[in-house]
Amino acid sequence: MDFQIVGPVRDVQVIARGRGIRELRRLRKAYGSGHWHKKKGVARIQLIDGTILKSELHWYEAHGIGKKEFKIKRVLEYE
Repeated sequence: MDFQIVGPVRDVQVIARGRGIRELRRLRKAYGSGHWHKKKGVARIQLIDGTILKSELHWYEAHGIGKKEFKIKRVLEYE
């Protein structure tokens, strides 16, 4: 599902880090070695059809590499 984040990501929390990430081997192979964290937060997003939603997002992040692979986990509110 393609979407664009509109505005800031709020209430950011670390879900897992380092070896606690199931996809760590794949992340390192795809993006390089780094101190990886899996994070979650809440943001407004815009879908391809123009619909704006408030959703919980999950993504992976590493210092020097950046944020990768955003996923919509839950829709919290339709706007």
